[in-house]
Amino acid sequence: MSLRIVFDNSTLVGASIRPDSTPDQALQCALGSHELLVSTETLAELERILKKPHLDRYATIEKRMRLAQIIARNSTLVAVSPADLGAVHPNCRDASDDKFLALCLAANADVLVSSDQDLLVLHPWRGIAILTPAQFLQALRK
Repeated sequence: MSLRIVFDNSTLVGASIRPDSTPDQALQCALGSHELLVSTETLAELERILKKPHLDRYATIEKRMRLAQIIARNSTLVAVSPADLGAVHPNCRDASDDKFLALCLAANADVLVSSDQDLLVLHPWRGIAILTPAQFLQALRK
């Protein structure tokens, strides 16, 4: 069964700077068998974060941006309208993360994979599982 999956950027950044880590394994598994969902907002934020100089000590900018390219090429781009964003209730305690919840709604996602406690505390959110990368991998093994 193919799942419709949203990854938050904390998980994607972790995957980009730590090859073979749990976030990277979750991403690789999703890329291989499931449908990844992104919006222009989530992709733009990912690129902004991956360009931050403080990440240079973990991985080169080229390696980090390669992950952004992989995500962009291998994901379904979903249009998220202002109405989708307005329909996010309950909201995340970090309002900047509402874009991931709006994407989940607009795309009819099955799961949001996150390393962010502000999102994880909402599990399940409106019938959508919000799982850590480890929980996601465990759920796929069942």
